[in-house]
Amino acid sequence: MKTIILAIVALLALAGAPCAAQTADRPPLILISLDGFRWDYLNRGLSPNLAALAAGGVRAERMIPSFPSVTFPNHYTLVTGLYPDHHGIVNNTFEDAKMPGVFKMSSKEEGWWSEATPIWTTAEQNGVHAGVMFWPGSEVELHGVRPSHWKPFDIAFPASARVDALLSWLDLPKGERPGFLTLYLENVDSAGHAFGPDTPQVDAAIGRVDAAVGRLVEGLKTRGITANIIVLADHGMAAVAPDHTLILDSLIDVGAVHVVFDDAVLGVDIPATPAGQAAQAKLLKAHDHLACWRKADVPARFHYGANPRVPDVVCAAQTGWLIETAAQAAHHHIPVRGEHGYDNADPLMGALFIANGPAFKKGLVIRPFPNVDVYPLMTEILALPPQPNDGKQADLAPILAK
Repeated sequence: MKTIILAIVALLALAGAPCAAQTADRPPLILISLDGFRWDYLNRGLSPNLAALAAGGVRAERMIPSFPSVTFPNHYTLVTGLYPDHHGIVNNTFEDAKMPGVFKMSSKEEGWWSEATPIWTTAEQNGVHAGVMFWPGSEVELHGVRPSHWKPFDIAFPASARVDALLSWLDLPKGERPGFLTLYLENVDSAGHAFGPDTPQVDAAIGRVDAAVGRLVEGLKTRGITANIIVLADHGMAAVAPDHTLILDSLIDVGAVHVVFDDAVLGVDIPATPAGQAAQAKLLKAHDHLACWRKADVPARFHYGANPRVPDVVCAAQTGWLIETAAQAAHHHIPVRGEHGYDNADPLMGALFIANGPAFKKGLVIRPFPNVDVYPLMTEILALPPQPNDGKQADLAPILAK
């Protein structure tokens, strides 16, 4: 009897979830992140391949990142549909009393990432192979699952080689070929930080990532593969003037608190000591170019402050300013000329969004929307059961061809 019951359970499981054979003929979905590609960079006339995808598909006036508008939280939001407060990656660097050490962008321990389930995990659990080329969280085994195809991040791995590796996954036999793929290119973000957004160096980086997208499109065409492609960014970029750095030490006694992170967004834990409470009181006063809140009082529109990983006090610098400790500022041997992480409603933080392929309408321009909506859009295209998320499927339903 036990054997019969187990057999019935197995058959029901197969009936309830699509298998690789059922999804092998569905056009693959390719998610491309051009880190730091602000929405208006497309208007510079330096990215003909991206312009062609936009003209033949859907383009958003801009996509609104989640707060804080930095890389790791927003990349995880894009593949989970959850605000950083809900998926747990609350900044590029943060702490958790339940985890040893400090979260960094190289952290691969499952506990940092396990507050959410990325779309590639759901895909694999439902018989759709995933091929992930450099995406935050993709090097971690979550819930016992990894993408079928992935590579550890290597900044020295050229853009052309990344594209060729992705295409090689599409050359695999049907039973191994991924139905969901990602590609990550950081060139524009790196140039924006080092030189500022309105510079020849950023223009050159726009050309490089556009060439990589063109290489991918041509590679798909050569193989006769019709794919659904979403090209987007995690955030935008703002210029930072040399004298636009606030030194935290001039505002409070830094030794009386624990600074968890600083830069465009400051996070401070406050000890229950007289000196700590005095420092908190000073932080919460009005400051030029800086707004601070107790975590419970962070404005609701930021969707930030409930997660235990968010420090006791959160401060947001005015766009184009930095807030740093004296020690951190001294480490900047190369000045920061561009930064993000600011108020996500600021258009300078707005991100690129383009969608092209048989799933999408053609020649459509849509109003700004929050990036949590990308996840339910992708699960709809891939016919995957979405995990609980903060996105609204109805927001982007009008861009779908059907």
